[in-house]
Amino acid sequence: VINEHTEYDRTATVMTLLADGATVALVSDAGTPAISDPGERLVRAALDAGATVSAMPGPAALIMALVLSGLPTARFAFDGFLPRRGADRTRRLAEVAHEQRTMVLYEAPHRLERTLVDLVQVCGPDRQVALARELTKIHEEVWRGTLGQAVRHSQSVAPRGEYVVVLEGAPAGAAPGDHDIDAELQVRLAAGLSVSQAAAEVAAALGLGKRTVYQRALTLRSDAREVPSKP
Repeated sequence: VINEHTEYDRTATVMTLLADGATVALVSDAGTPAISDPGERLVRAALDAGATVSAMPGPAALIMALVLSGLPTARFAFDGFLPRRGADRTRRLAEVAHEQRTMVLYEAPHRLERTLVDLVQVCGPDRQVALARELTKIHEEVWRGTLGQAVRHSQSVAPRGEYVVVLEGAPAGAAPGDHDIDAELQVRLAAGLSVSQAAAEVAAALGLGKRTVYQRALTLRSDAREVPSKP
């Protein structure tokens, strides 16, 4: 049995078996092994040891969800699970927001609403999205709509099962507007970055001048701290 906590030790065991001439099979109870699941380290170690590695076609949630989403499939990017918090999550959200290819993400049911809210902040509420769950199982379901609608859907229906989030790509050649700049700044400021750090990251991500973005960041921080005067 291999999981995120035992893969290193189990890989060593498998390498010993292979060295003794054994044939080893890696089987997953859900989807294709090594796709956002343990197995990647094992495959790399086997290849480095000179072993022959082969694969049998099997179900892959990301491909099935992409096909069922109704979104463009000619070019897409798979980003697995987003980091749960901090600057790494902020950066990945920015990358997802500006990717022009269809994006495919995985998410746990208890984190789905938060991720959709964060996507609305960086992408706006009108980007098309498909939410697929329990694929190939008896309760298989695919919901389609905008990100804004998806947030409301996740709040009204208790999420169950692992989700695949298929997100429409960013419009080609669309210059970032004030909404895009403010949304990305807000995500970074909320994550604890300083005004200067947030401005630098957003300027780099959007290809804008740091001074312009810095001024907007100062305005956002000032608005957030402003307290209405007493009558």
